[in-house]
Amino acid sequence: MARKKGQTYSAEKKVQIVLELLKEEQTLAQIASKYQITTKSIQNWKKQFLENAAIAMEPAKAVSEYKSQIADKEHEIKNLQKAQH
Repeated sequence: MARKKGQTYSAEKKVQIVLELLKEEQTLAQIASKYQITTKSIQNWKKQFLENAAIAMEPAKAVSEYKSQIADKEHEIKNLQKAQH
């Protein structure tokens, strides 16, 4: 069943729906129908959820990696700005 056009879901709601799917008490089709969401959307959310689950177990590591990436990008921006002048 297709969701209503323009309907958006918060991260919390997406997590709730994915966890409901992972409980395996209802089928993917049943959950999609319940929330009026396509099965593909729920599958995408599940994939994203599982790919990023490690962040929940080691948030400090993720923060450190992101800070490092930001510092690298800031350095790159400064170099590009110098090259323009």
